Amino acid sequence: MRIVLQTPRLTLREFTEDDVDNLFSLNSDPEVMRYLTGGRPTPREQIRDEIIPFHLAVYERLDRLGTWAAESAATGEFVGWFHFRPGPDGDVTNIDLGYRLRRPAWHKGYATEGSRALIDMGFSDLGVERVFGHTMTVNAASRHVLDKCGLTLVRTTPYDGPDAIDGAEQGQVEYALTRAEWLGRHGLPA
Repeated sequence: MRIVLQTPRLTLREFTEDDVDNLFSLNSDPEVMRYLTGGRPTPREQIRDEIIPFHLAVYERLDRLGTWAAESAATGEFVGWFHFRPGPDGDVTNIDLGYRLRRPAWHKGYATEGSRALIDMGFSDLGVERVFGHTMTVNAASRHVLDKCGLTLVRTTPYDGPDAIDGAEQGQVEYALTRAEWLGRHGLPA
């Protein structure tokens, strides 16, 4: 198990086969899954047989890109995950940012802390040119996190997912931040 990133309160590490129960618990909470699947849980077998193997395979191919288990730095307790993965067509300069946290970790700043650390790593160490994130238009909490991380609203598109989600008629939003914008906000030359 390799630690990818340490923040003041979080440790982001590679998933292992021992994380099936952590993911199953996370993906079984209807409130966590509300804006993703309409609250429908992910079957344990799918996590064990498809999701964990997928994450493990990505680690072998990409440097610090993928989906990372997030733990409390103080207690080691699983709090959720963050993804920082290639965008459309596997573009490693256009990165998709996302996160999913257990309910007890909500409203504590973890989503912002982990996301900012990944964004900083991407722009400073990995040659990333653009970071983007998507969420449902009605998901005010995730939109707030993206705002706090410096991403700005790019567009709203119709929701085209397979699940019935409350507020889907309002579509989904994309937020983004470019390397030049990030450099400017940090007072660094482009």
